[in-house]
Amino acid sequence: MILYVSLSAQIIYDYLYMNKTQQKHCRPSVFRHLGVMTYDTLLLISVLLVATFVAVAGNGGEAINNNNPFFMLYLLVVSGFFYGWFWTHGGQTLGMRAWKVHLVGQQHHDITWKQAIIRFVVAILAWTPVGMGYWWQWLGKDKQSWLDTFSGTRLHYDKQAKNKSLSPLS
Repeated sequence: MILYVSLSAQIIYDYLYMNKTQQKHCRPSVFRHLGVMTYDTLLLISVLLVATFVAVAGNGGEAINNNNPFFMLYLLVVSGFFYGWFWTHGGQTLGMRAWKVHLVGQQHHDITWKQAIIRFVVAILAWTPVGMGYWWQWLGKDKQSWLDTFSGTRLHYDKQAKNKSLSPLS
């Protein structure tokens, strides 16, 4: 009898909690999502320019062959570290911060490096079929992008969010 009451209470709690978290979730609009992607792409280009400068300086000032697979892998790792660092430390890149979008786990928790890596790799693959992996969140039945589905994360827009300072000095 006690087990039955305990299980019933847990089922009711889970039902109420799930409804509460589902009501709080607000997916960013197409315009907002594209704004975040544009902003972050501009930032990433500047980071890749600095990374290229470091690679050329390390190569004695000589140009790097454009077919060099190690250089391309290096730029891919720098890109992954750029996104992974922001996603695991606060759940926002600077573009997401500007557009008030957060990346959260399925239960509104911060994401892990494993989730960040999976999200980054799937993001690259999602562009392959004309960006279908991104458009899937507006076209698919489950309303999640491929990135969200495979990494166990999702984007959340909160129009009333107050941005925390980036540094203790500010």
